[in-house]
Amino acid sequence: MCSFDNAFDYFILSKLKSAIMKISFSTILFAAFTIISFHLAAQPKRTDTLDHTAGAKHLFIDVHQLGPGKVKYQDVAAAHAKDLAVENKYGVQFIKFWVDEDKGLVYCLSSSTDTASIRKTHAEAHGLLPDNIYLVTDGQEAALTGQKNLYLDIHELGPGNVTAKDVAAAHQKDLAVQGKYGVNFINYWVDEKNGVVMCLSEAKDSTSIIHTHKEAHGLLPSSVLKVRQGE
Repeated sequence: MCSFDNAFDYFILSKLKSAIMKISFSTILFAAFTIISFHLAAQPKRTDTLDHTAGAKHLFIDVHQLGPGKVKYQDVAAAHAKDLAVENKYGVQFIKFWVDEDKGLVYCLSSSTDTASIRKTHAEAHGLLPDNIYLVTDGQEAALTGQKNLYLDIHELGPGNVTAKDVAAAHQKDLAVQGKYGVNFINYWVDEKNGVVMCLSEAKDSTSIIHTHKEAHGLLPSSVLKVRQGE
């Protein structure tokens, strides 16, 4: 049999061992919890990423079809000034506009998160809502010379029949030929979903633009509008 002192020593040692194990286990749990918390904190928040993506701005061109002889450049410029006064409320930035007075057409280029914001801005500013709004991508803009007429030519290729990459390649072909016909292509905009391409250029007449497109790649516009630009 063990002595009283030995039994007491064994009891004390058992308690100490148990306490050490508890402390060690608690320490391990705390350390593991700290590591996991730090790892989670370092990860990007999925909701932040989604919100940022959803709030990204895009380029849009909205078209107003007011009818032949029913619009003047000065009136559009006045309406554009009203848009600029309201645009910040809806997170829109109107960049440029083009007017074809003869055909009564107005094209507005803007940056926005969605089409609803553009419509709300127009509605509050002057009440003239667009007939169509195109989500577009653009190319690299060239400088205006101001020495010739300004044209906006429209290609309607059909939904799914054109990509921004294809238009970029065609635009380079236009640039390679334009000097022959006295044309200066300024920029272009592509709506891939609807298959619509809009090209802005300077030229002496619309025939020069058509000849350039024909020789460069053979894709002829469905219409060529003589326009006046505003910003």
